[in-house]
Amino acid sequence: MPSPSDHATRASDAERERVVELLRVASTEGRLSVDELEERTADALAARTRAELAPLTRDLPGEPARSRPRRSATRPGRALGHEIAAYLAVNLILVLVWAATGADYFWPMWPMLGWGLGIAKHARQGDRRPHGPARGLHTGSGGSS
Repeated sequence: MPSPSDHATRASDAERERVVELLRVASTEGRLSVDELEERTADALAARTRAELAPLTRDLPGEPARSRPRRSATRPGRALGHEIAAYLAVNLILVLVWAATGADYFWPMWPMLGWGLGIAKHARQGDRRPHGPARGLHTGSGGSS
């Protein structure tokens, strides 16, 4: 619950991004539907104060569990599918905001590019995981023959 001082405190971009990330994680865990994710993400991006951000995650667990990446390692395709769905939903909202404002400069390309590169990196790491440890990291003792 926001404190009285938080009611008037302006939310930073980092705070809005943290809330969007928590919403994305909640969606991939099945806690939010795609419609709820879209609605709450739009509200988070439009929030001006911390008090406006607080209700968006009040009914969700605080921080994502540290075991979440391991879970996706066992089923990388399914986790990647959820990430792509969240990526498309959020970027659809951004394009709609861009179109509604009548802006000439297509600024949604920047979050699309940044997040897209992250998803691509995640997909590439998922392809490499089943092949064992990375080369050059083996620290076995003893000589070679």
